[in-house]
Amino acid sequence: MAAMAGRWRGRLALIHKALKPTSSSEGLGRCVGALRTYSSSSAEENDVVVVGGGPGGYVAAIKAAQLGLKTICIEKRGSLGGTCLNVGCIPSKALLQSSHMFYEAKHAFAGHGVKVGQVEIDIPAMMAQKEKSVTGLTKGIEGLFKKNKVTYVKGAGKIISGNEVSVDLLDGNSSIVKGKHIIIATGSDVKPLPGITIDEKKIVSSTGALSLTEVPKKLVVIGAGYIGLEMGSVWGRLGSEVTVVEFASEIVPTMDGEVRKSFQRTLEKQKMKFMLKTKVIGVDASGTGVKLTLEPASGGEQTTLEADVVLVSAGRSPFTKGLGLEELGVKLDRMGRVEVDDHFRTNIPGIYAIGDVIPGPMLAHKAEEDGVACAELIAGKAGHVDYDTVPGIVYTHPEVASVGKTEEQVKALNIPYKVGKFPFMANSRARTIDDADGLVKIIAEKESDKILGVHIMGPNAGEIIHEAVIALQYGASSEDIARTCHGHPTLSEAVKEAAMATYDKPIHI
Repeated sequence: MAAMAGRWRGRLALIHKALKPTSSSEGLGRCVGALRTYSSSSAEENDVVVVGGGPGGYVAAIKAAQLGLKTICIEKRGSLGGTCLNVGCIPSKALLQSSHMFYEAKHAFAGHGVKVGQVEIDIPAMMAQKEKSVTGLTKGIEGLFKKNKVTYVKGAGKIISGNEVSVDLLDGNSSIVKGKHIIIATGSDVKPLPGITIDEKKIVSSTGALSLTEVPKKLVVIGAGYIGLEMGSVWGRLGSEVTVVEFASEIVPTMDGEVRKSFQRTLEKQKMKFMLKTKVIGVDASGTGVKLTLEPASGGEQTTLEADVVLVSAGRSPFTKGLGLEELGVKLDRMGRVEVDDHFRTNIPGIYAIGDVIPGPMLAHKAEEDGVACAELIAGKAGHVDYDTVPGIVYTHPEVASVGKTEEQVKALNIPYKVGKFPFMANSRARTIDDADGLVKIIAEKESDKILGVHIMGPNAGEIIHEAVIALQYGASSEDIARTCHGHPTLSEAVKEAAMATYDKPIHI
């Protein structure tokens, strides 16, 4: 025992000597060096290295760790959650809620017998509430990493081989992280438009639109997709005159045509203006405002449009820049997405990809499902994602949510089908809360009655849609939903009635 104690005293003395600084900066350097050496040498034991800490990446890391795999997640932002949590779906929903509350207080309370004084906007307080929600959630993910023993590395990763990632750490140092399996989960970035420079002040991306310091008098949104319409709704409710410029002939091209037309009419009632089949030729921000030069998509006479702020929202592109993929020979498709097989494997052994960098809808919840399935497959289990049952949601008011095929897609496939619809105007709960715009539309196979698609425009559509998601996942018929008891009065009864209208007849219309 005495000999053992002596050996430990000797080791401690050596450690103390090694760490004893001649100056404070030298001591810090030695400590950082010791940590880097430790992480590098221990990295050989890693089972999974995830590059990217967004919804796909952090979920993949947690699931891999839960399955008993030693896991590291590398994230360059310095906060977890990716675009979605930091500058995307989470802060936008906070502002959508705040702006909706303001709009309701100003325009709808009186109709419910609620009298208020002059309603005012406090933008700094609104932004503070948004940041509070974001910070709480990002810290929550760090807590989940600790709970599940996921190592979190803050830095930019570059894949240098099938089992090595070079990391430029945020503290200015660098390290090599090794692992048996590498998952690319770097998400997507704003798709640029030729000739338009985003300064995040007068010409903004969705990131800048989430942090405006005042309500612009005139806001022009380039792009009529999910993000553009949501952010246009936020500032429109707060007082902006919103004009949406779209190159295509319709808004949200992936949406069911009938629902889309109803949706556009509702947005127009909310004073949102649309310029469809219109091309942006140039943007001049040299003056106090912004001047856009436009022309018809098919060509023709040019016109101008002035705004205080322009939001560029023409889609997103997979983020693969600086990851070392070209040097390694990782195959990309013509849209810059990483090519993978049905097990998320790239053409380079040991390297996988998930989320926005691979084909499929660029949605946070799709990336999460990818992450879970990829981790399960790496662990030798049966992971799978059914992309036909991934819901899409536009968080305007009313919301629009859908799952499965549109009527146009069913027609193109030459599938005999039937349609059932039910308006929220005939729904008791929607009428009592004075929020009855919209409808539920169900598309089913004509012979089998199997549900092919469900499309909802109305209050809380993003919550209601999941009944339909489960139905499609289990191959349900419209009669299955119609014969399932729904609580009364609820908004979900509209789904039951639409199902009754699909296989037989509804009761309340």
